[in-house]
Amino acid sequence: MITVQFTVRPGQGDASGFDLGDMTITGDLGTAGSAGHVPDQGMMIYLSVVQLLDGLGDFLRGNVRVFGFTAADSSFRLVVRRTKDGLSVASEDGVVARTTAGELASAVLHAAEDLARALPPEDPVASDVQAALAAFRPLVPGGTG
Repeated sequence: MITVQFTVRPGQGDASGFDLGDMTITGDLGTAGSAGHVPDQGMMIYLSVVQLLDGLGDFLRGNVRVFGFTAADSSFRLVVRRTKDGLSVASEDGVVARTTAGELASAVLHAAEDLARALPPEDPVASDVQAALAAFRPLVPGGTG
């Protein structure tokens, strides 16, 4: 099992596509998160989620063995590898989950959709978020595009 959470840091005023936030990925082997590190690993969360959806989507549709993700304006990094039995998800501290493509895609999509609800539709980044979500949805079992 894998869970993904994207959060906006408090105290930034009205929601903006350039807000700082954090990612947390929890799996059967541990947790990877951007919060609480020195130096700070917070990121421009909406732009990072767009980047993650686009890059992970390309990885899941393709046949490369490794996908590396570094968040926007951050040193937070995830690595997803194809394994004999599915996928592994790791941070700098090691593997946090062994999962399937469908399970990872579903967890990322649901977290991204939850985050996107807070962004006003007139925000300049909102159209990028919605386009990335639309392109990613078909990768989720039972998803629609």
